[in-house]
Amino acid sequence: MREPGPDLGFEKALWQAGVRRVAGIDEAGRGALAGPVAAAAVILPVDDNILHSLAGVRDSKQMTPTQRETWCVHIKRQAAAWGVGFASAEEIDLLGILPATRLAAVRALEGFSLAPNHLILDYLFLPEIPLPQTSLVKGDQRSLSIAAASVLAKTARDACMVALDQQIPGYGFARHKGYGTVVHCAALESLGPSAIHRRTFHVHNRGANHV
Repeated sequence: MREPGPDLGFEKALWQAGVRRVAGIDEAGRGALAGPVAAAAVILPVDDNILHSLAGVRDSKQMTPTQRETWCVHIKRQAAAWGVGFASAEEIDLLGILPATRLAAVRALEGFSLAPNHLILDYLFLPEIPLPQTSLVKGDQRSLSIAAASVLAKTARDACMVALDQQIPGYGFARHKGYGTVVHCAALESLGPSAIHRRTFHVHNRGANHV
């Protein structure tokens, strides 16, 4: 039996109303002190069996790194369409974190092979996209499409931070992924901000939670 987790309740209601291409959207990295914010969008096939095929998919914060990497592969195989987008630290400083997050989500949708009919989002609206949208509280724990997007966003951003750790050593980006851990804050005190640190974040948000 499938353990309780995100389901297809919101998707099914739209499918039954004739809306067949429902895109779930979620982000990763909004609370980090360094690196980009990432967003992913996923359209699941109109098939009840997808709930069983992706039975282990949860809000990415409830999964281990190994689980996320494993399910990321399955999500990409099973999805009707998916995309990932980023907004850089420079764009975050220029625009603000919320507009930059929306920009990353728009970029994720631009990579789609199918045009969605409706968006389901976690705590977010995209006024830039002229489509019907549903914003859910704790959507990544309630909608399988959003949970799948959360996994893709998190794994893509983590991979980016691991790569950046090779380019900009000394901060431990591969370990903490740019969040405000004790190790990261100590490196900031010692080295000062790098080119990928968010200048509007690194002073005020030290000690931010890993989200």
